[in-house]
Amino acid sequence: MSTIQTAAVIGAGVIGNGWIARLLLNGVNVNVFDPSPEAPKHAAKVISNAERAYANLLSVALPHKGQLSFKSSVAEASANADIIIEAVPERLDIKQSVYLEIESSASTEAIIASSTSGILPTELQVELEHPERMMVAHPFNPVYLLPLAEMVGGEKTSAAAIEKASDMLESIGMFPLHIKKEIPAFIADRLLESVWREALWLVNDGIATTEEIDDAIRYGFGLRWAQMGLFETYRLAGGEAGMRHFISQFGPCLEWPWTHLMDVPEFTEELVDKVSNQSDEQSGAHSIRALEQKRDDNLVDILKVLKDNRWGAGNTLQTFEERLTENTAEINFEALDLNQPIETYTTIVPQKWADYNGHMNETHYLECFSNAADKIMAIVGVDKKYIAKGNSFFTVETHIRHLDEVLVGEGVRVSTQVISGGGKKLQVFHFLYHQDGRLLATGEQMLIHVNLESRAACNPNELVIDRIAAVSSAHQNLVAPDGVGRAVAQKL
Repeated sequence: MSTIQTAAVIGAGVIGNGWIARLLLNGVNVNVFDPSPEAPKHAAKVISNAERAYANLLSVALPHKGQLSFKSSVAEASANADIIIEAVPERLDIKQSVYLEIESSASTEAIIASSTSGILPTELQVELEHPERMMVAHPFNPVYLLPLAEMVGGEKTSAAAIEKASDMLESIGMFPLHIKKEIPAFIADRLLESVWREALWLVNDGIATTEEIDDAIRYGFGLRWAQMGLFETYRLAGGEAGMRHFISQFGPCLEWPWTHLMDVPEFTEELVDKVSNQSDEQSGAHSIRALEQKRDDNLVDILKVLKDNRWGAGNTLQTFEERLTENTAEINFEALDLNQPIETYTTIVPQKWADYNGHMNETHYLECFSNAADKIMAIVGVDKKYIAKGNSFFTVETHIRHLDEVLVGEGVRVSTQVISGGGKKLQVFHFLYHQDGRLLATGEQMLIHVNLESRAACNPNELVIDRIAAVSSAHQNLVAPDGVGRAVAQKL
């Protein structure tokens, strides 16, 4: 699969900054060009929102954050990029001039992807020397959370370039939807535009306010669309007889004169004021930042539920997490520093881990130690492939000491010391630290190696035995942890 080491983003508006955030948090180095002196400040706000959202979205660690660099020209930003994402205003002449600058410095192997919401790629690539690697990759706001990217090639775009770009976007958790025939506004925006037109007529004619229209969507069909889209929703509406019955029953309604879809209300000052004033009344009590964060919180929870149910966009999130896990699964055992406890887990405390005091609930201290134990298992060779062959370690005893508190949104990390290991047994001691260095808790675990078919204890293979022996031997030189071997400190 094609991955991205360095990307360029040309234009740091709402969409450009969304791309920047998604790329950076996936470990990609990002070069940016935007003529506005305020661009770094605006980008920082979006990156902060993305970091906040990802802390609650993912159950696995992201790679180390990429490096962000603002460049003085389009050519400088594009020079060493694997993919160049154009996110400048929707004017064909501006976009074409940007592409000429890109081609003056970019590798001929680099992908050029436009974020346009409607201009045809064939028009965009007219003046390019290498048009075969240019396409549309139309994302949706917020780009760092919504996975969809409409992939549209022009007349001269190669199939190989579409495949390469799709692989790149999948590697950062996106869902590239290849639209095989060019059409203005592609798919999603054409659907959105039809709803937008009808909504403007409803406001214009005094039928509904902006808030009433939004309520009709968010309390009704919007919830269905988030998981099933349009056609699958209507398939269910047809009952056991399915889509054919639905069309035969409701299809004739489409001929009724109840819609303004082919017309657009005149954008008079009166209509603009009406829409703007109603929108201010509806949402003006909240800042844009507050609305963005509430939107992100809701999207995170919806995506996580869809992931748990293996449905819709949740499948993309699940695949993304599995890919992140695979990318960190390869452990160079020889490169580990065994002269100190091994770093085994890091996370930011999500909202769902909170108790009624806003602290991390005691259940999740164990979850942190469980994840740390999984990492130790992988380090000594008990990884997914090993487990798939029928053997693993089971935890048979755990002792946790709670020493300090940690709040939602704060960072924690776990380091692990192997106390002893030999034969079927592996004894480990975990230290849970706050981001400020405070020791929050310790957890001691005894694990037994078992055969998954017989469920009986057995010896590991030679690689695992040797690795456990190496870590255990090295960690014998460390100071014995305070509390090791300790039972509950309460005399009866």
